[in-house]
Amino acid sequence: MGSRVDRVARLIGLIGVVGFLVTAFTPLAHRLNLATAVPAELVPSDAIVVLGAWVSPSGTLSSESLRRTNHGIALYRRGLAPTLVLLGGSASGGPSEADARAEQARLHGVPAQAILTETRVRTTREEAARVRELLQSKGARTILLVTNAGHLTRARPLFERAGFDVHPAPSDSFVEASSPESRLELMRVLIREFSGWLFYRVAGYI
Repeated sequence: MGSRVDRVARLIGLIGVVGFLVTAFTPLAHRLNLATAVPAELVPSDAIVVLGAWVSPSGTLSSESLRRTNHGIALYRRGLAPTLVLLGGSASGGPSEADARAEQARLHGVPAQAILTETRVRTTREEAARVRELLQSKGARTILLVTNAGHLTRARPLFERAGFDVHPAPSDSFVEASSPESRLELMRVLIREFSGWLFYRVAGYI
């Protein structure tokens, strides 16, 4: 019995090592990212919705949050929608992600009256429900949904269930990761998004 357990443990360890090496030193993560990406549909819409990512306790946006924010701002400045919705709560009671994003948008010339923020939501499902409430009075039905391409697989059906006609606007650059660390990080994001999609699917949310 003991030897069988040992063999299984060694096999699992070997699989883990091989998986690590393949992920870190081959284009696997990049290829998977491209294969699962939702293509962009950058067309005129009623609103641009930028989903939350992460903000530090001091109010500094993460690289992913900043990438999404800048993409949303660029879409607004192209005239693709009259309203920019920025989402994201706070970490440890610090400044909220949505407020930090709004400040970034104003610095890039987006009028304050064109910006809507929401700081209380924590999940993608909550974001969809709250955005429906925010945009209801404006009669907005079509949205450009800004997040990373992997997240769009889960986020798009949630916003469609909330009653929106969703046009994906992925924030990814799709430039191939150049270091083992960045490839491993990309794989971590892909696994997290797949796990989130699977959970929402099993729960009947999408």
